[in-house]
Parts: sequence; structure tokens; C-alpha cells
Amino acid sequence: MTSTAPKNVGVVGGGRMGAGIAQVFATLGSTVTIAESGDRQAALQRVSDGLDRAHERGKLGDADPATILGRVSTVEAPDALPPALDLVVEAVPELVDLKLGVLALVEKTVSPATVIATNTSSISIAELGAALNDPARLIGMHFFNPVPASTLVEIVRAPATDAGVVEKVREWVSLLGKTEVLVNDSPGFATSRLGVCLGLEAIRMLEEGVADAESIDRAMELGYRHPMGPLRSTDLVGLDVRLAIAEHLAKTLGERFAPPALLREKVARGELGRKTGQGFYTWS
Repeated sequence: MTSTAPKNVGVVGGGRMGAGIAQVFATLGSTVTIAESGDRQAALQRVSDGLDRAHERGKLGDADPATILGRVSTVEAPDALPPALDLVVEAVPELVDLKLGVLALVEKTVSPATVIATNTSSISIAELGAALNDPARLIGMHFFNPVPASTLVEIVRAPATDAGVVEKVREWVSLLGKTEVLVNDSPGFATSRLGVCLGLEAIRMLEEGVADAESIDRAMELGYRHPMGPLRSTDLVGLDVRLAIAEHLAKTLGERFAPPALLREKVARGELGRKTGQGFYTWS
């Protein structure tokens, strides 16, 4: 394996996850282009805010946040990405058809040598690879929220994924200062499958009146040394994101992943967690 950071990185989607991915690669020294069809300035502001927080916490060393931000630019669509990219990470919402369309467009735009990664947290890499003429270049890079602070990246290889792509991505993850877990392709992979299972049961317990949210979370934090309880974690991930993952896993793995009514009700009311200020907790 080489020890060279990707010089040019594309990120499709400038939301919380996409902006975090852009931030960590720009901090590494990569030139990053974010493809964002919505508010491109808001995407840049998310990166800027993240860099300011990292600077305040002493995570940037002597690096200047403004200099790092200067490595990040935006375009309005995936087909406007520069072709000569080492890596593109797709980070759009967890909708199969949306991801298939984005990945197909990315492949048509970038160089044949570009590694294409998806940040999906639950959808089979082989299923998404059906959108590509060359599925050997596709791999899962499942980052965790918040990306800059999280130490884990789940790397997911499909049967078609080229071994050289796997090794290159493992090296890039290491250069980011993060730890990998390498898993074989399966709906939900390792982290989402286990995390969603625990989260859904915690929601059912709350729904049934077993205990309040704080007590359920505290039981896992103190009893099992989880750094964060499953309900607070769901608020951080986003209730809408967790619902989409649960629906996908219920279709592929069975009814044990069926979303509780309380989760559906909260999403319908727009109570999506920290990003809306209300979920299982109230966020200021």
C-alpha cells in the first residue's frame, strides 16, 4: 500500500455527513469539490463551522481553518465534478433510486481510475453496483456522525469490488486518523444492523412505557459502558435516517427490523432529532 493521500476528492451531497467528509479530506490536504444541488453556500458554511469547532478544540494543530476551507469548492451537480478525481464519496439520502442515479452519473463524469465510494449505512453495495458499468471500482465507506470527531469508518466490500480498491481505501482511512472495520457486503453491514436493532428496541420500550428516554439511555451507558444511549444516538443520527434504514432492513432481513409506530409518528411530525431541535430529547 502507498501512503499517499488522495489529491483530489469529490463529495456528492453537502449535508451534515457530506460536509463532514469534505472537512476531513480537506484537513488531510486534499482538494475537495462538493456537488450540492441545493444551497451550496450552506454546504460550505457547514464545513467552515466544523473547522472552527475543530480549531477551538485544538484538533487542527498549527493549521489555519481558512486555509483548509480554501481547498473546498462546490458545484451544482455530480456531472459538474472535475474528471481527474482520485476518489468520489456519494453522501446523498438513504434512497436506493436516488443513489443509483447519482452513482451512474458520477461514473460517466469521472476518470476510469477514480475510486467511487458510497456512504450508505444499510444498502447493499452489490445492489448499488448495478448502476455502474464497472462495479469493481465501487466500495462502501460508511462514515459516522459527526465525521470529524468519529474514529470509525466501516469499509464494505462487495464480491465485485477490486482488491486494489479495498487496499487503497484502507490506506486513506488510516491517513485520516480513523480506524477501519472491514466487512463483507450485506444489508445493514455490521454497524447499522446492530445499532438499528438496539435503537428500535429502545423505541419500543419507550412506546410501551417501560422507562423514560433518559433512563433507557442511562441503563446502556452505565450498565454496558456505551458512550451514548440508543435514543440519544438516534437523535444524533436523525430519526428520518433511522426510519429509512429500518424500512430497508425490514424488507431485506425480516420483520424484526419493522419500525415502531412511535418512530413513524415522530418523523411525520418533523421531530427528526438534533437537526430539528426535537426528537426523543429537546435540543437547544
